[in-house]
Amino acid sequence: MRRCAKQSEGSASRTGTDGYAPAMTIMYRSDEHTDAGIARRAAEAGAEAVRAHAWATAEKHHKGGGDFATAADLAAEAAVLDLLRAARPGDAFTGEESGRTGAADADRRWLIDPLCGTLNYAVGTHLVAVNVALREHGRTVAAATADPYTGETYWTDGERAHLRHDRQDTPLVPSAQSALVDLNLDPPYPNAAAFRAAHLLTDPDFEAAFRPRVVSSTLAVAWVAAGRRAAYITDGHLADSVHFAAGLALCEAAGCTVTDLRGKPLHSGGGGLLAAADADTHARLLDLIDRQYHRATP
Repeated sequence: MRRCAKQSEGSASRTGTDGYAPAMTIMYRSDEHTDAGIARRAAEAGAEAVRAHAWATAEKHHKGGGDFATAADLAAEAAVLDLLRAARPGDAFTGEESGRTGAADADRRWLIDPLCGTLNYAVGTHLVAVNVALREHGRTVAAATADPYTGETYWTDGERAHLRHDRQDTPLVPSAQSALVDLNLDPPYPNAAAFRAAHLLTDPDFEAAFRPRVVSSTLAVAWVAAGRRAAYITDGHLADSVHFAAGLALCEAAGCTVTDLRGKPLHSGGGGLLAAADADTHARLLDLIDRQYHRATP
């Protein structure tokens, strides 16, 4: 499916109106060789490869069904994999373009989405992300989402989440203040008989409380963790998804409320994703989603 440093002593204020802590330097111990540091560096290597390619002349590699990759996708995945394989040669890897490599039964597997938002990139819209996540024993223990065009990298060690920019880290602090809700309108729609995200656009109560956005990149999932979006909604089966693993880990580490479309734990059967900045926003959106399911019930 195409959607396509730990804080030192002293605490940072978490009341910034821009969705994360006020600008300040957070000192951190060198973590370049930890799993989280490697995830971050790998995502940044992919972002650098994306920037090095000109979208207007990007060669398309068609994969069927209207889907395609560009030279930037392939170069970014190669850059990510080169770094990961050098740093963690015993691990396994799943890349969107290259598939699964390494031991099939490995306890540690890296998930790589080298350019989420290829359709955006191919027309010069700079709303894309490079996603890298490490899954170990069924849990994401490190992840990073790098924005090639802002130089920002959202990252987590599985417990805390930060934004790194200009070599400084600030904690990610979710906020629903913007009332902006990103809706993924791309197919497939496994719950279409009962739910379509597009139907929220015509719900008067949604219109009264929220403002829809359609970024068409999982960069928007990281924005929920950072307080730049109030929520993100998508249908689909997202277990071990190269597209969503990093963003989900960021949201969970930042303290967002994250469930499937029925308010149940992710990957528990219902499918889809509702990631909200706080419990109240989640409850309001879940009620709107429930209305669709109830209307579909005979």
